Amino acid sequence: QISMENSSSVKEFILLGLSENQGVQKIYFVAFLLFYTLTLAGNLLIVLTVTSSRHLNSPMYFFLGHLSFVDVCYSSVTAPQMISGSLVQNNTISFAGCIGQLFGLHFFGCTEIFILTAMAYDRYVAICRPLHYPLLMSRRLCGRVVGGSWAGGFLHSTLQTLPTALLPFCGPNKVAHYFCDVHPLLHLACADTRAMGLAAVANSGVIALSCFLILVASYRVILVSLRGQRPAGWHKALSTCGSHITVVILFFGPCTFVYIRPSSDLSEDRSVAVFYTLITPMLNPLIYTLRNGEVKGAMRKLCRRK
Repeated sequence: QISMENSSSVKEFILLGLSENQGVQKIYFVAFLLFYTLTLAGNLLIVLTVTSSRHLNSPMYFFLGHLSFVDVCYSSVTAPQMISGSLVQNNTISFAGCIGQLFGLHFFGCTEIFILTAMAYDRYVAICRPLHYPLLMSRRLCGRVVGGSWAGGFLHSTLQTLPTALLPFCGPNKVAHYFCDVHPLLHLACADTRAMGLAAVANSGVIALSCFLILVASYRVILVSLRGQRPAGWHKALSTCGSHITVVILFFGPCTFVYIRPSSDLSEDRSVAVFYTLITPMLNPLIYTLRNGEVKGAMRKLCRRK
């Protein structure tokens, strides 16, 4: 048991999950176990397909392989704890585990945001500047962009995690969420956290919103550049961008909703968070493969070889 004396600090947290009803929790267990299994299977299949196929060597597939790998890591930060916690009455996590989960969530989440933004730039260059595409999207540049995405995610996560880890936690230890995040933990700290709450919004919220606006602007430029072209040109361009637009809406919509404002209703936040922590990583492989004949063909060849 955790001592509630002011001189002691919290050694573990209790994650309340999406519902405190045990019957509902069992339903969540089955659903989320299925979602997580599909997430791992679909994204690992894309990673294997992209890395093993000699034909999927364009920058778009290079970014797609990294996106799928990030999705595997991102969903693995929260899903196993959430699935196992659905079967017990008190889903506990150590203080160190909680801080590690917070770091991993923002590290992989921010990296995914930057990779999605890079994929939008790739589509812009491919459609609007096709003659300069090999020069503007060289293998070296793509590698640097991905490396910068990982570095940016690490910096963002450090700025989110370190101040939270240094807060005093001396009283309540029930986290009103199914994973450790900044806003739920700020509600438990034994200190005035209003400034940190605003800093968290300025960090996560501004990154999500600004990248989303950049993505919207890039697609607006693409649509303007297509004016005057034949329907076949429109169809080809939109077919290459449609998958990416779908993923952007599914990921950035809920993510921006949660992080762009100081959180007052945590029950609302944890329901919305399911979309960007589990649903979107699960749907990404389906969205990108169902609309892409090259990926489906490479997957069939890979399965035949195996």
